[in-house]
Amino acid sequence: MPTQNFDVVIVGGAVVGLSTAYFLTQQPGFSGSIAVIEKDPAYRRAATTLSAASIRQQFSTAENIRLSLFGLEFLRTLKSRFGPDADVGLIEGGYLMLAGAAGYPVLAASHALQIAEGADIALMPPDALKQRFPWINTDGLAAGCFGRSGEGWFDAHLLLGCLKSACRAAGVTLITDAVTGIDTRGGSVAGVGLASGALLGCGALVNAAGPGAGDVAALAGIALPVEPRKRCVFTFQCREELPRLPLMVDVSGVYVRPEGAGYICGVSPAPEADARADADDFDVDWPLFDEIIWPALAERAPAFEAIKPGPAWAGHYDYNRLDQNAVIGTHPEMTNFLFANGFSGHGLQQAPAAGRAVAELITLGRFDTLDLSVFGYERVRDNRPAPERCVI
Repeated sequence: MPTQNFDVVIVGGAVVGLSTAYFLTQQPGFSGSIAVIEKDPAYRRAATTLSAASIRQQFSTAENIRLSLFGLEFLRTLKSRFGPDADVGLIEGGYLMLAGAAGYPVLAASHALQIAEGADIALMPPDALKQRFPWINTDGLAAGCFGRSGEGWFDAHLLLGCLKSACRAAGVTLITDAVTGIDTRGGSVAGVGLASGALLGCGALVNAAGPGAGDVAALAGIALPVEPRKRCVFTFQCREELPRLPLMVDVSGVYVRPEGAGYICGVSPAPEADARADADDFDVDWPLFDEIIWPALAERAPAFEAIKPGPAWAGHYDYNRLDQNAVIGTHPEMTNFLFANGFSGHGLQQAPAAGRAVAELITLGRFDTLDLSVFGYERVRDNRPAPERCVI
């Protein structure tokens, strides 16, 4: 027999799970019970807190742009939602996505879509880039897209604090435990078993387990191509200041942005070296910095030839092997099993909109404010990718 019954059980209590719980509490007419299960409540290994904590609208998929535009609105209006002290230190320093001749068609097509969706992005030729960013080396560049407003970075820990406090105040039950089993009966989820031995009955189950989402889905007999991939973030100091440096993404894939008095940077491993991460592998891959990141940074901004490397860390994110896009929606047969997974590096900025969408599905049975059908599980079932081309 279940230890306790809930109307909604959410597996994963980082930013996506908490956003879902928060928006459930805001849905008119919903007064059901909600439990959020999180095995790492200090978020020492959470993708949310180990990310570069940034937000952009520079995507190639309209729905991704819309998700992040709502994320921006959410961050800008925190005080109206959470009180006068709510602040996540949002810095709208912009993104600068650079492209050479080969990458220019995707950059230009994506820019046209971003403008059509209302994002404040400028497509700049090399001479305009040099004028605005005098420290940049434009050799090999065809153009760059710069977010004049609405893009930047913020404190993920503070956002988690706002969401968790609001959920707790609204009566959400926060449980420190791990899901070890899912009870399915008659094509529906009946409950979950926890590592502690507790059994929770539920009316609906939301899989918001981040890098572990594929494993959680497997407990219900569902194939979900989401797995942990390791990404490293490096810090450094530079003798020379680079004025107005945005979060710059080089043609090499290397990114860099300011962080306090220094900088953080990183790059995705080469495809042949990028594989599922071991659950306990949080070791920093220092050769990435020495052999790939630093040379690329020094080439693009010569001031970065003289830097002092600092600490670094590694984290996992929920990588969708199918198309590096989120899976959001209900399972087509097991309709009380819902997905909010596979964001592949942009989950933090899109969590508010994704959480709102899942809350609408639970309470209304449909998407209301934002149609995210393109991210449905059906494309996974049918092996029908919906690729995002602007992945960092």
